[in-house]
Amino acid sequence: MLVSASPEQSFAILRAMRVVATARGSERLTDADRAALIAAGRYMLQVPTPVDVDALSDIGPEALAKELDTRELASQATQFLAVMALIDGTLDRAKIETVLPYAAALGISDDYVRQLADSAHGHLKWVLADMARRNMESILGYLPDVSLDQWIMPYQNGKEDLALAGRYRALGQLPEGSFGRAFFDFYEANGFAFPGEPTAVNEQFATPHDSTHVMSGYSTSLQGELLVSTFTGGMHPDLPMSGHILPVIFSWHLGIEIVKFAGSATGSLDPEKFWVAWQRGGQTTQDLFAHDWDYWSAVHDPIDELRRRYSVPELEQAAAADDSYPDWYHPSA
Repeated sequence: MLVSASPEQSFAILRAMRVVATARGSERLTDADRAALIAAGRYMLQVPTPVDVDALSDIGPEALAKELDTRELASQATQFLAVMALIDGTLDRAKIETVLPYAAALGISDDYVRQLADSAHGHLKWVLADMARRNMESILGYLPDVSLDQWIMPYQNGKEDLALAGRYRALGQLPEGSFGRAFFDFYEANGFAFPGEPTAVNEQFATPHDSTHVMSGYSTSLQGELLVSTFTGGMHPDLPMSGHILPVIFSWHLGIEIVKFAGSATGSLDPEKFWVAWQRGGQTTQDLFAHDWDYWSAVHDPIDELRRRYSVPELEQAAAADDSYPDWYHPSA
């Protein structure tokens, strides 16, 4: 998802984002608010110079709607406003309730808008269950008739698939520099069980998700998981907000556990890295979660060649999770 907006439209979106940030009636922006506005302007809205956040004047919902002339732009603006309400790492009812009139004026009523609204009113049990459902639906294209916890770990209790695991373990015989060998090295470095092994994660999720780690360069740290899912939201068009971006903000920034398998933590969202990850995902031309992407046909290809073919932007070290490249990631030559 890349934003196509005029300078006037870009600044209108940033003005609305500032309104959300100052929803409590204070003109004071937090450091996170400032960083988020500047980085959103630079990476998502292509504002040519750093945004003077103090010069952004207020704009109301109806005025914003008049500025944005396509549904795509209205949708993108609403997504940015939703994120802005959570940048400070809290479920702030005033900020969330400031977003909702903008969504209504822009005609956006997607799942994530309801998730956000219900979270402000304390309906977290429903919100977290819906995020789990939307994540599965985004990945599979349908809702399986099992819980997320059951679906994510299918090889337990005598249901292992050792032939499948063997196929993944054989990737270790591929030449260094190939995508398949990089995938194998990623698993070995992290001590992960391969799909099919009793403690492994479902191949339908693990393979595209971990391929995205390998291609994007984001580590498996808390911040790395937040960034790789944000990258996924930019790359994968199916329910990006309700199935990927909001869930990881809740899990790794707000500290709200969605599933026991994943856990939770607070404070992992770095505003600049977040917008960079979203932009990088939007620039990537091959959706690794697409049902027509054939993982096994790619494993023999050099990973540098695949990154170029898929237009995966280079990961600058300053934008990497925790400011460093993971040991298994090597920037393209």
